[in-house]
Amino acid sequence: MPARILDGKLIRDQILSELTAVVATLADRGKRPGLVAVLVGEDPASRIYVRNKILACEKIGLFSETLRPPAETTTEELLAIVAELNGRDDVDGILVQLPLPPQIDAGRVLTAIAPAKDVDGFHPASMGALATGRPGLVPCTPAGMIEILKRSEIPIEGRRAVVLGRSNIVGKPVALLLLGENATVTVCHSRSRDLPAIAREADILVAALGRPAMVTDDYIKPGATVLDVGINRISDASEAERIFGMRPKKLERFREKGSLLIGDVDPVAAEEVAGAYTPVPGGVGPLTIAMLMSNTVRAAKLRRG
Repeated sequence: MPARILDGKLIRDQILSELTAVVATLADRGKRPGLVAVLVGEDPASRIYVRNKILACEKIGLFSETLRPPAETTTEELLAIVAELNGRDDVDGILVQLPLPPQIDAGRVLTAIAPAKDVDGFHPASMGALATGRPGLVPCTPAGMIEILKRSEIPIEGRRAVVLGRSNIVGKPVALLLLGENATVTVCHSRSRDLPAIAREADILVAALGRPAMVTDDYIKPGATVLDVGINRISDASEAERIFGMRPKKLERFREKGSLLIGDVDPVAAEEVAGAYTPVPGGVGPLTIAMLMSNTVRAAKLRRG
């Protein structure tokens, strides 16, 4: 029996619908939440990401604004912009779009954002709150994964979870969130020995290594829930043949487009071995912007009482 597909788009739409009602209530009380995105330069991918985030703000009724300093902006100039936004009472969330131009010290800029307005959840204070179980703003992609599990009625408490990847953006925070939901968590990385054997112990397997289709059937415990965080574009025909050899429609689409998006999990293995899995695209990805919106509303509530 094929695995259950966990539809991230459906869950995203549920969350945005709920947030729309909350934002309307806050606006009626004169406390409409606001998000400002800072886009330095003209990176095409970043422009698309920021545009999609602003469209989501408009959809749920948030106040939004985009600042576009030029590509030659210095670290000090960007720090001054962040300081001004920190002081604005109508701004609840500050989003500095990454990557930044090479002359800018991204670490200094991100830590300059007031933790109460850190809607990306990347500030050391935000990570510290997460690690110690205190209220705060959580990185968006990990928060979205927990929403997928809960809204899909997949038990977390008491389950064995394995996280493949230890990044500060995904691996570490999702491990902490799973611990907070009373899972037993193992975090693996490129130096871990016998990754497939460890992964096969997981009732909940998170793949966040950034390597296309690395997680094959020997990594997946039959019936496990697999959350695929990877977003990789493949353009090599032999790699496409290896991955999609049993999927003629996928191969045909690859030949038409010349490339395809794929996650860190082999899609055939996920469908045939797992009990449930998030597809790529359409799984974890759509939740990231939804949780950014959720963080902005949460920041407004925390700031304004």
